[in-house]
Amino acid sequence: MKKKILLIRKGKSFMLNTIEKNLTDAGYEVVAVDPDMEAIEHHKGETELFVMYLGDYVDEAVGALVYLKDICTEEDKLLVLVGTATEIETVHKSIPAALVAAAFERPFDMKKLVAQVEWLLSANDDLARRKSILLVDDDGTFLKMVKDWLSAKYRVTIVTSGAQALMYIADNRPDLILLDYEMPVTSGPQVLEMIRSETKVDSIPVIFLTGKGDRESVMKVLALKPDGYLLKSMERPKLIAAIDDFFEKQKYQKLHDNNIQ
Repeated sequence: MKKKILLIRKGKSFMLNTIEKNLTDAGYEVVAVDPDMEAIEHHKGETELFVMYLGDYVDEAVGALVYLKDICTEEDKLLVLVGTATEIETVHKSIPAALVAAAFERPFDMKKLVAQVEWLLSANDDLARRKSILLVDDDGTFLKMVKDWLSAKYRVTIVTSGAQALMYIADNRPDLILLDYEMPVTSGPQVLEMIRSETKVDSIPVIFLTGKGDRESVMKVLALKPDGYLLKSMERPKLIAAIDDFFEKQKYQKLHDNNIQ
């Protein structure tokens, strides 16, 4: 578990100092930044949890709030809000309540805040042990649906284009890529070709997602030699079972390879 927290705040106050001291005393390194997109971007990779201490500034911080919404959605960052009921309500106009891990309305119990942070990071550490999947599709509705289906068992990151997928795997290594076959600008086959041409990422398994199940279309997909294909029309239980089966076969293959060595 990363014992590091990003504290997003504006200015300084006795309460901010108290929060920082209590988190530090609990063993966390606290990095304090302004509610600014560049500052958050610079430090976001250092931790999985952000504590945002709200104030009057929230009315003017829409850009930062939308950015936080995006990284909480796409990178599964944990966001804890501390503020008045009105301030928290203002944040929810930009960041849906479902994306907020916890909210503390002032005045609040400091011990409960520290305990909640500890629990969230512990649970997130357990989640980190799960297999990771990069889901690539230009259909936002489909992305959200499949992420909801798979998130009970896997860590799922979503991107909406081939370019975003390539940028993601430049810094991250998912255990599996679920790749939409038909996408505008950079198609699934083009993305696969670029992945296979880079030695650092060429071994990442790629399974195509396709909307066409006729023989000709399937043969065209398989000719590209992905690690499999799944129909986008598959129902939830069948899709989850197919992913489970892929990882099970992969595990047994690794065991077999190790025994041979």
